[in-house]
Amino acid sequence: MKIVKMEKESWPALRFIGKKYSGPANWGEWWANGWFEALEALPVHPLNLDSYIEAIHVIDGQPEHWLGMFFPADIQPPEGFEAADVPAMPYAICYLYGNPDNGELFGLEPHNQCLAVLEAEGMRRKEGDWCF
Repeated sequence: MKIVKMEKESWPALRFIGKKYSGPANWGEWWANGWFEALEALPVHPLNLDSYIEAIHVIDGQPEHWLGMFFPADIQPPEGFEAADVPAMPYAICYLYGNPDNGELFGLEPHNQCLAVLEAEGMRRKEGDWCF
């Protein structure tokens, strides 16, 4: 896995709707249960584009893993899904290059490598921040 570039941007308040996991998100159950289709029926936020998003939200020093999509802040989650409000904030994007089939693009290792690049650029993750 290689980090090919990093960009700094900002975004408005959003609502992230999906499912929360104590360990890595389970993409297979999403495909098997049609959960992405349930979320696609809602009006997604333009920043979401056509993406399904795996996120890490650090609470009390522990990572929560989420899988879902971005929506306007006033959209309510469908039954069986959770919502997390994400405040307006600056953020950075790490663009990764690698093999998606061997897992090198997913999990804490690429997450930590991206955090190291951000810290080298003067950005620092705070308690309660999100990594998408």
